[in-house]
Amino acid sequence: MSLSADGYLKIVTETIDRVASGQRDEVGRAADLIVAALRTDGVVQAFGTGHSEALAMEIAGRAGGLVPTNRIALRDLVLRGGEPASILSPFLERDLTVAHKLYALAPIEPADVFVLASNSGVNGAMVEFAILVKERGHGLIAITSREHSERVQSRHPSGRKLADVADVVLDNGAPYGDATLPLPGGGAVGAVSSITAALLAQQVVVEVVRRLVEAGERPPVYLSANIPGGDDHNTALEARYAGRIRRGG
Repeated sequence: MSLSADGYLKIVTETIDRVASGQRDEVGRAADLIVAALRTDGVVQAFGTGHSEALAMEIAGRAGGLVPTNRIALRDLVLRGGEPASILSPFLERDLTVAHKLYALAPIEPADVFVLASNSGVNGAMVEFAILVKERGHGLIAITSREHSERVQSRHPSGRKLADVADVVLDNGAPYGDATLPLPGGGAVGAVSSITAALLAQQVVVEVVRRLVEAGERPPVYLSANIPGGDDHNTALEARYAGRIRRGG
């Protein structure tokens, strides 16, 4: 593959086709978990660290997405937990204790379902969070790179990885190291995991909405806040989940 914008487009297009068409059953199972949660007044709790935080943003609080969604982030430890900003280092995601602190800070109820994103799926905080989620009886959907995860050691003392814990695993199709185009002196450029993870997230949301519509239910979906009537529409839907979905910070 050529080291060029066109070369990157070709490999991204191939990866998208493979990811999108090869996991229909898994996407359907993920949608079923979320529909079951919504019908029991549950909320979708989304969490990602590093660049996988973009996946949580793709799920929670965006136009065309589900209203009953909440984003959990490492910065919650500072914004809501009173920790100093200095703790927000790139290595924080390896700290197991972070998982318990974040779970305690989040507005979580028993009916909630979780979507956790981690390209490697091996860092301590993410794996511990997944284990905690399952111990508390929640449904768990993971978005990760199977290729990358299978080629590295877990940083969790149990030896488990995110994919080992989840009820449904969606493979983002990213190669080992995420980047796709090799460089002459070693290394690579052109990461794909954010693109494919967002695609999977949107596929799941669409399947959730399809199930609700086909059942004669009105899906709680956001309008853009930047169109007339958007704010009023969204505020009315958000009121049902007051205190359970956070849209600031």
